Amino acid sequence: MKAVLDIGKTHIKLLFVSNHEQVASFSCKNAPIAGQYPQADVDNIWDWIVETLKSCTHTKNVEGFVVTTHGATAALIDSNVTDKSRALTLPILDYEYQGIDECAELYKAERPVFKETYSPYLPAGLNLAKQLYWLQRKYPEPFSNADTILLYPQYWAWRLGAELSSEVTSLGCHTDLWKPIEGEYSSLANKKGWSNLFPPLKKAWDCIGNVTDDVSKQTALPTSCKIYCGIHDSNASFLRYLNSGEQDDEFTVISTGTWTILMQSGGAVSSLHNKTDTLANVDINGNPVSCARFMGGREYERICSTLGGNIKMNPTESAIQDALSNFWLVTPDFSEGNGPFPGIKPRLLCPEKPSSPQAIATLYCALMINQRLSDLNAEGPIYIEGAFLKNPLLCRLVAQLRPNQTVFASSDNTGTVLGAAALIKYGEQAHELDLETVEPSYFFGLNAYVKEWHRSIKGAQN
Repeated sequence: MKAVLDIGKTHIKLLFVSNHEQVASFSCKNAPIAGQYPQADVDNIWDWIVETLKSCTHTKNVEGFVVTTHGATAALIDSNVTDKSRALTLPILDYEYQGIDECAELYKAERPVFKETYSPYLPAGLNLAKQLYWLQRKYPEPFSNADTILLYPQYWAWRLGAELSSEVTSLGCHTDLWKPIEGEYSSLANKKGWSNLFPPLKKAWDCIGNVTDDVSKQTALPTSCKIYCGIHDSNASFLRYLNSGEQDDEFTVISTGTWTILMQSGGAVSSLHNKTDTLANVDINGNPVSCARFMGGREYERICSTLGGNIKMNPTESAIQDALSNFWLVTPDFSEGNGPFPGIKPRLLCPEKPSSPQAIATLYCALMINQRLSDLNAEGPIYIEGAFLKNPLLCRLVAQLRPNQTVFASSDNTGTVLGAAALIKYGEQAHELDLETVEPSYFFGLNAYVKEWHRSIKGAQN
């Protein structure tokens, strides 16, 4: 039995996997709490993990445990503190806290150039180095008390009993801390001395310890349970397609959730600097991967709520055709400065209360995915993972927008979990993919709608 802890920006999941199949799943909401700044609710997350493990009958049979989390998050700890629950020298900062931007100009003057880190400058704390920069200036004494910086997956692994470790998929996730081409710490990380605070690098699939006696007593996990280093969540989705034999040399995985992350294997990173919010992430083997992003789940939800819709209801074909025929659309940005059109004031070019807000939100996200694919000059097959699989018409719209590429949908929405679970005894079994070909939709007027959307975006930019 394998256990996967998946800490996303809006939900936390604990899943049990056996023979490549999910056998049990538990989840709860995840939200930052107030304090000296918005911060991760570490104590309540830990309590939920403990109680969920203790109450599940599968826990005593878990042989391997792995953590996957969102990026742009790290813990500053004093590793000499015996009680790990009290080892944080500063609370774990919420990367959406916009107060960090008070140091923006100073940080921009010191951050590395794009061609060194392949990280774009991002708002709030989405560049992890920007968080460290702000914390060090704002709270110098508690910052100096930290002897270790732990990336978020490795923090939770350490809480369970693992040794102090770092891992490249989180370190290379738009942090400004890593050089993806050279595979080493950035000039800024070295200049500030932060690189000395990161523990030794391990592979995502390395076993880095066992559950401790204390954690075993709290959770019912056996002390024989091995803890693996862990991985950034979008990379967990991506790794299932690496060396699977199911794709060409060039392919794109679209991982969807709060964020929609497009990861392109075989893409040239040299052209990324020409496009907004494109970057190079790093896969589990340390190789740079061309990426483009926008906050798909967040923007879908905000568009629906703004227009009075219900995010739990999918649009109908007739509702989408009505929106297309009437050119009912909305333009970016619904995410406070992310994606291909950051910082533009959104325009609601539709009735105040349209008959189907979900149709307009679906069209918006399909067009944004299409834009991001074009920004990457994407070729080859497209694989869709995650939350947007629950909206089949959105996937079919993507297929209609990309007639020269084949679009596939994962047969389940747990790609991140199964990818993370594959790290346990990694390499002993091939990655199994269960895919369905997405048939393109046949909506009338889609191309004209796309042109009107772009024209309206240009109008908002002027």
